[in-house]
Parts: sequence; structure tokens; C-alpha cells
Amino acid sequence: MTVNTRAIYAPLLAVAAVGGLLGAFLGAPAGWVLLWAGLLLPLLALVARWSPVRSGALAASLGVAAVALWPVPLMWGTASWLEACGAAAFWALPAIAALAAGGHLRRQASRMRQAVRDGRRDQQLELARDLHDFVAHDVSAIVVQAQAARFVADKAPEQAIRALERIEAAGLGALASMDRTVHALREAAGARSASVPGTSELAGLVERFEGGVLETDPAAVRGLSREADTTAYRVAVEALTNVRRHAPGAAVVRVRLHRAAEGIELSVANSAPVRGASTLLGLRRRGGGTGLAGLRGRVEAAGGTLRAGASSDGGWRVCAVFPAQGHTLG
Repeated sequence: MTVNTRAIYAPLLAVAAVGGLLGAFLGAPAGWVLLWAGLLLPLLALVARWSPVRSGALAASLGVAAVALWPVPLMWGTASWLEACGAAAFWALPAIAALAAGGHLRRQASRMRQAVRDGRRDQQLELARDLHDFVAHDVSAIVVQAQAARFVADKAPEQAIRALERIEAAGLGALASMDRTVHALREAAGARSASVPGTSELAGLVERFEGGVLETDPAAVRGLSREADTTAYRVAVEALTNVRRHAPGAAVVRVRLHRAAEGIELSVANSAPVRGASTLLGLRRRGGGTGLAGLRGRVEAAGGTLRAGASSDGGWRVCAVFPAQGHTLG
């Protein structure tokens, strides 16, 4: 239904209401006036459903008045004013019911449009989190390795070559993440989850991270639900990205996935950074976008808990615990 078709309902109702009411007061046959009043009812519903609020309200007022007042001229001389008012109130009921029906359909359509807008906004936020969680990790790796290569290129060319290899790997990882995001934009929301990596890719993730050590328990991987599996990978990406940003001098970063008393635990712990490393690499501390605050809600949505804080050796530790399949955390 086009906008022009919708816009005609209000003026059509107004003209029909005024013309029919004039005919009733000028002595038109009762049968024709009753038929005319009945035709006004669907017009009232259409105006309530489609017309703009301002013009629709004026036309609807005229329509209700016309339907309510049509029997009044027929009662002149045979009924009291009280009876005429009662007849007008009685005939106003179907007019109000027609308006209510059209208004209900209008409200339902508005709710549906709002639900679509909310769904699109949620999808946009989800894609923004994907870009932060995955692409920012690889981009930060490229920055750190490029800065390191610049400082060691003259004294240790072999170290610069290794840094360039890591830059290449991180760049390919960023491109793959961008491909997944673009693919998610083209696919339906229900098909997006298949493109999100999980804990099976932790080995490649940690391998690209200098100083990274991975410890995994195969039984723990099997104990994660699909949602928890992808969320655990996101936690690892975010934690490693934060290490690059805020503790680039950490000698060891240990990623561990194992069974714990509370469920399946993923932890990322880095040693204390070497003093002056951030200054050497020119890396400035800056905000991390959605960061761990955004991950906390994601972990809780997967049924788990997230903790982050300083460790006893001066480093930092991020720990996410997920329920094993078939169990829930207390």
C-alpha cells in the first residue's frame, strides 16, 4: 500500500461524513442514510490504521459524529431530546469500536517496526563487539611487532625478520576476521554463529602471541557448550589484546583451559611487565573499547562468571568460569 493511497483516507472520511450528515438533516431516506453510516465504519478503521495523526484525528472526529447523529433527524417530533441523545450514544459505540480496531492494528505494526529496529541495533552492536574482540587483537599485534622491529632492525636483523613474520600472520588474521564480519552482514542473524571461532583456535591465537603458553584439557573443551566455547575464545582474545596494550613487556602470558570445581575455567595470566617496556615501544595506555566490561555481560549470558585482577607476582589475571554441559553454576 503506497503512501498516496494511505493519505486519501482522512479527506475521504471527512467529505463522506459531512456530506452524509447534511443529507440526513435534509431528509434523505432512512435506508440510504443507514447504509451510508455503515460504510463510514470501515473508513474509520482505515483512518485509525493508516492516516497521519493530525489529519486522521480531525477526520475521525467528524466520522464518529456523523455515525452517532444520523438517527437524530429521523426522531424529530417523535422523541424527546433525552431519547435522541441515547440513540446518538448507542450509534457512537460501533464508530468507537471501528476506531479501536484500526488503532490496535496501528499499534501492533508500530511494535513490530520497533522490534525490527531493536533487532538491527542489537546486530550492529554484536558486529561492533566482533570487530573489537577479533580485529583489535590482530591490529594491536601488528603495531607492537612493527615497533619492536624498528628498534631491533639494525642490531638484530633476524629478530626483525621474525617480527615481520608475526606481522604477516596478524595481518592475515585481521583479514580473516573482517571476512567473517562481512559474511555476517550478508547472512541471516541465525547463521552468524557458525562463523565465530571457538576454543579449537586457541592454539593458533596463542602461537601468534610472543611469550604465550597454552595449556588445554581436551575434556574441558568437550565440556563447553557452543555458546560458552565461542565466548571463552573471545575472553582469551580480549585478555591477550589488553596484555599487548597495557603490559607489552610481560615475559610470559599463560592461557589455561581446564576443569575446575566450579566448572570449565579459562584463565589468561601475564607476568609483571619489564619496567620501561611500554616507553621503549612507544605504546600508550588507552581505553579498550567494549573491553572486559562488555565481556562480563557476554560471559554471564553464557551462564558463567568473569573475574579480573592483579596477581600475586605483580601481573594480571583474567578468569572466566563456565558451567560444564548438563550443569549450571550456583
